[in-house]
Amino acid sequence: MAPTTADPRATAPEIPPSADRAGRVEAHGIDYIPETERHGRARELFAVWAAPNVSYLALVVGGALILMGLSFWQALAVIVIGNLFSILTGIVAASGPASGTPSEVVTRAIFGIRGNRVNILVTSWFISICYLALNWAAASYTAFRLAERFGIEATTPVKVVLILAVAAITLVIGVYGHATIVRLYQPLAVVLTLVFVVMAGYVLGNADWGYRPEQSLHGIDLVATVAAGLAIVASAPLSYTNSADFARYLPRTTSPVSVGAWTALGAFVPSVLFTGLGALAGTALDMADPQTALEAILPSWFTPVFLIAVIVGTIANNSMTAYSSGLALQAIGLRLRRSRSVLLDGSIGIAMTMYALLVSNFLDTVSNMMQLVVTVMGPVMAVYVADVLWRRNRYDGLGLSNETASSPYWYTGGVNWAGTIAVFTGIAASLLCVAAEVYTGPIARALGGVDLSLPVGLLLSAGLYLGLMSRYAAAEASR
Repeated sequence: MAPTTADPRATAPEIPPSADRAGRVEAHGIDYIPETERHGRARELFAVWAAPNVSYLALVVGGALILMGLSFWQALAVIVIGNLFSILTGIVAASGPASGTPSEVVTRAIFGIRGNRVNILVTSWFISICYLALNWAAASYTAFRLAERFGIEATTPVKVVLILAVAAITLVIGVYGHATIVRLYQPLAVVLTLVFVVMAGYVLGNADWGYRPEQSLHGIDLVATVAAGLAIVASAPLSYTNSADFARYLPRTTSPVSVGAWTALGAFVPSVLFTGLGALAGTALDMADPQTALEAILPSWFTPVFLIAVIVGTIANNSMTAYSSGLALQAIGLRLRRSRSVLLDGSIGIAMTMYALLVSNFLDTVSNMMQLVVTVMGPVMAVYVADVLWRRNRYDGLGLSNETASSPYWYTGGVNWAGTIAVFTGIAASLLCVAAEVYTGPIARALGGVDLSLPVGLLLSAGLYLGLMSRYAAAEASR
């Protein structure tokens, strides 16, 4: 299909502006946002993406890089380069105002109306649910620690109550939706930053700027470790293929460069700062158990504040995930209001979290699986970005919302084989090149454990997609 310049505003229905106000349940789901409903400025996206990235997880990842055997400056280089993939998150976000639809609908242009349902089921909904469970488990574990500091024994009933409390706050924000997230995350980003700045002071007081591991890495071992570190750091920005969800309410005339820049900066700046802080902490502390290590250098009065900030930051991250997972469920074809789809996804996530924390080590299995997320999300992000650039960010919002054979994005039987072939080929190639704890591909083994899944998945998928779509457009033009 050739790029379209159709303007969906011409036939857009009138929808009252109250459909997206902070403090009210958002009325829209995956439907097209008409121009009369658009509002806001691109710079608001900075706080939207900064709040969830001022996180405890960033500290954990930074510490992990040191534990892998990198020096501080090597780890910092990996952190900066890995987070540069936030630029791709920004490019994807620009498709929101252009189409007036969330990412889960924009990708119909890539996979077709029917093909996109399979894509969303695997790469959006399922992975979102896994992230919900993982993040809730981490936040709940921190809540257990906080309760014990106040003299409350973390018995099973107490754990259940705390898990439900963390989940409830997350889902309330997700249900209220876009405007509430935009309004709430601005002060939240400031508060979380202040807490972590105070913590940074104590970390800096103990850091070893000249730190070098006892056994420095060289040659193939260094290359393999750096490649693995890049995959871990890049997996976060590459998983944000949902960034258009939070930009689609902006006016269509909003500069796509501004949308992309504010989104990318919001994700990049705090991630680099706090992942770098985690690496710095790893030069003096044993970050194998980050919470215990950090609590050891924090004053007793500040430790509860730190633990609460960890919980709040995780909730901020998960609220965005819950919001997008609800949209994903609608995009798959389930006829539910967005608020109810969020609650359904939340119920599944809560069940997984409780099973993980109270019954078995299921969380370990899920966590190991998420190490391979880059092999899936890398190719998906690559074709999404390639599509935005190929179309010059021109999307027919009403056409994307049309799920019948008359849609301009129907392709062949509802499937765009260019996107489908490109993504599945990229995933297969990434799996051959990945080197993770639970699985190492044959190419990675032949290279001595060097993980090339990140560049292979991105470049192969994007190149293949552009080639196939160009041929498709040429064939359509010749008819």
